[in-house]
Amino acid sequence: MALSKPILVVFFIQTLYTGMFLLSKAAFNVGMNNFIFTFYRQALATIFLAPIAIFLERNKIPPLSFKTFWQIFAMSLFGITLSLDLYGIGLTYTSATMGAATTNCLPVITFFLAVLFRLEIWKLKTASGIAKLVGVVICLGGATTLALYKGPSIKLFSHSHLLFGHPSVSQQPHNRVHSSHTWIKGVFILLSGNTFWALWLVMQARIMKGYPSKLLFTALSCFFSSIQSFALAILVERRPSQWMLGWNIRLVAVAYCCFRWHFVSWRAILFFVGKE
Repeated sequence: MALSKPILVVFFIQTLYTGMFLLSKAAFNVGMNNFIFTFYRQALATIFLAPIAIFLERNKIPPLSFKTFWQIFAMSLFGITLSLDLYGIGLTYTSATMGAATTNCLPVITFFLAVLFRLEIWKLKTASGIAKLVGVVICLGGATTLALYKGPSIKLFSHSHLLFGHPSVSQQPHNRVHSSHTWIKGVFILLSGNTFWALWLVMQARIMKGYPSKLLFTALSCFFSSIQSFALAILVERRPSQWMLGWNIRLVAVAYCCFRWHFVSWRAILFFVGKE
């Protein structure tokens, strides 16, 4: 039972990620700008997490030095803002299935960066080193196959009609998947987003040595990312109509992705207060 609990938790979290890819793709299909989407989800995450982090860690808030401030700001820019924006762009060129599939490359990319930054040692002559090499080759081979071979389309029903009742005139990004060129480009954009995501994971190990408050660290990262996302979004889209959510799939996607982030953060909160 003790072993099955972590497995069930991991399975549930991966299920949440799958829902995130599906709803994000659905929102992009009806014309939602992916930069605006990133801003809204990060802003909501900040609003939710910041009060909780301040309340739980109010008595042990570490000093925020100028160096640590800019380290967290840079980490938020590359590891969150650019990662999410690239993922959004990649989804418009490919599919939700591809978005979920490319995340399997994240451990390999993270491993490469950890070795590069000397956070992990790779001993090729050992059994574990050989196993890692085999895993890297298989993962990269699978990513290449996904990029170069799209495969046949399977259409059991039209999700556009199911979710929205009628096709949207803003579904041009969805139609891009019929082009092999844009499909390959989309896959490599997704992998680029994964690279920034892996960089975010690696950078945390060093930054948190100088700022060990995990919840405040996460809240600051969300706050900086929301500012950065807003700056990028306002540069590419200034029409007020595109910033309005309404009671539609855009609002559902933003709320769900925010909930998914909150679920992971809430598990960390329960761990800190000793309820898990």
